[in-house]
Amino acid sequence: MSIRSSSFVAVAAVSLSASLVASVAAAQANVPADVQRSALHSYRVTRVADGFVNPWSIAFVGNDLLVTERPGRLRIVRNGQLLPDSVPGLPPIRTGGQGGLLDVVPHPNFATNRLVYISYSKPNADGTQGTTAVIRGRFENDRLSNVEEIFEAQVWSPGRGHHGSRLAFDRNGYLFISLGDRQVPPEGDLAAHPAQNLANHFGKIIRVHDDGRVPADNPFVAREGALPQTWSYGHRNVQGMTIHPETGEVLATEHGPQGGDEVNIVQAGKNYGWPVIGFGVNYTTGTAIHSGTMKAGMEQPIHVWVPSIGTSGLMYYTGNAFPEWKGSLFAGGMAAGHLVRLTMNGRAVTDVERLVRGIGRVRDVRQGPDGFIYLAIEDRAGGKTPIVRIEPAAR
Repeated sequence: MSIRSSSFVAVAAVSLSASLVASVAAAQANVPADVQRSALHSYRVTRVADGFVNPWSIAFVGNDLLVTERPGRLRIVRNGQLLPDSVPGLPPIRTGGQGGLLDVVPHPNFATNRLVYISYSKPNADGTQGTTAVIRGRFENDRLSNVEEIFEAQVWSPGRGHHGSRLAFDRNGYLFISLGDRQVPPEGDLAAHPAQNLANHFGKIIRVHDDGRVPADNPFVAREGALPQTWSYGHRNVQGMTIHPETGEVLATEHGPQGGDEVNIVQAGKNYGWPVIGFGVNYTTGTAIHSGTMKAGMEQPIHVWVPSIGTSGLMYYTGNAFPEWKGSLFAGGMAAGHLVRLTMNGRAVTDVERLVRGIGRVRDVRQGPDGFIYLAIEDRAGGKTPIVRIEPAAR
């Protein structure tokens, strides 16, 4: 992907009025918080709203904060309060395991078209299999209307894991969708694994227009036997994805197996190696999966975590609330129970810092219109958890 220099406005901050910032600040005025210190900034963590069950994604839309709950509910936070009723208008959802209601992002022109995009686990007719699908609908009057499916992945499986499901709009209005390998075992002829096969969507990142049409310049449009939506392949389970605001490139965090979580710069037509190469091993036994960590024709990550941190949610920080963090990547860590800040120098990761240690499973991370950093905290067992934010504190 070429590097381009035009400016980019982060999707997470689309159309946010100052009233949301004021209402959330007022709701938090009496919440005690201890100051925590990092290398560059002191900060505190405050609660935005409580009572979520397996929150998966958060999005700022108009004056509201939308939150997906994996069991199949879309919730609204307004004036610092979680509204009691979930948003109607969703299609049938296949919940259980890692499946359910997953990512939510607003259209870049949400202020005028009111469109939001949602990824979810779609059931077949009798519920015995599921795939990953993406819908869009108008969010008005606390409900979704004119809902239409714009993408259905060819990853049907009886399993309920590795849906991928992160969504990101680039500055040209293309929608990127991550799709996991659906836990197809990495055994036998690894080069024949579905994630290496362009005839399906297992282990792919795809690129479509905002209505689901295939862009004419996608890398495999003209290749016989390849699905034309595919942008890149050889992924295991990408659950963090964002767009670099200066270069326009796709940045993604990917779950390794036991060890080997990755950060990748995702480029058109490239093979990211799963399961032929990688840095992890088989669960429980610790036996080798891969032939090695490098192979000709397969891309290398720009950062690897061994052991894994359980990556989910990824954000490139552009705000003014934490000036020394500008240009950093922030990645959620579910297994590690903290947020990770990665210092970037061009395409290289030069430093890694752990923040808010012990906070719990960080499922999503987003930049708010106030420049604060918002986190969705999840409990694996389904206990109720909050949405919190990181805000500056005087040293």
